[in-house]
Amino acid sequence: MQSDFEDTVTVKPVMVPTSLEPDSADTVMASHVSQSPHRLIEPPDERSARYGSHGAWPATEGTLPGRPRVAPPEVPIAPPAPQFYGFRVGSSAVILLDAVVYIGRKPSAPRVVRGGMPRLVRVPSVTSEVSSTHLELRQVGRTVVVTDMRSTNGTSVGVPGLAVRRLRQGESLVVTPGTLIDIGDRIVIEILPLQERA
Repeated sequence: MQSDFEDTVTVKPVMVPTSLEPDSADTVMASHVSQSPHRLIEPPDERSARYGSHGAWPATEGTLPGRPRVAPPEVPIAPPAPQFYGFRVGSSAVILLDAVVYIGRKPSAPRVVRGGMPRLVRVPSVTSEVSSTHLELRQVGRTVVVTDMRSTNGTSVGVPGLAVRRLRQGESLVVTPGTLIDIGDRIVIEILPLQERA
C-alpha cells in the first residue's frame, strides 16, 4: 500500500535576498545611482522640470500644489466725503455752497442755470440798496467765485490781506475764506472755510 506522501514533491526553499542589488557579477557602477535599493532616481533635468530649481514643490506661481490661486478679498474703500465752503449773512446760520447761490432783495435764478438747481437767499433791504438779484456765489473746485449780478449800487469785496475792492457790474472775483462782501444796507456776507455736509 502506497503512502499518501509518495506523490509529494519536495521543493527546496529559495532564499529571497533582502537587497535588490543584482549579483556582483552583473553590477554596473554609475555615479548617479543611489545606494538605497528602494529609491528611484530621476535624471537631474527631469527633476528640475517637475519640482523647480529649488527642488521642493512644483512651480505653481505662488500657490500650493493642487490648490487654485485665490485673489485676496477686495475691501471697499469709502470715497471721501465731499467738502463745501460755507457763508453766512450777518449773524445768520451757515449755508453751504453745495449749489449755486443767488442773494438779493427778491432773488430769482437766470433762465440758463449750470450746476443744478440754485439756492435763493433773500435779504431785507429797507432802503432798497440791495438789488433784486444782487450777487452770485459759486464754488468751483477748491475756490469760491463771487459775481456781481449787474447790481444798481455795486458790491464791495474785502479779501484778507488785500485792500477792499469794488466790483464793476457783472464782474467776478475769486475769494478765500474770511472774505467779507458788502452788498449795501449794512448787509455783509462772510465766506467760511471748507466743511463737510452734516
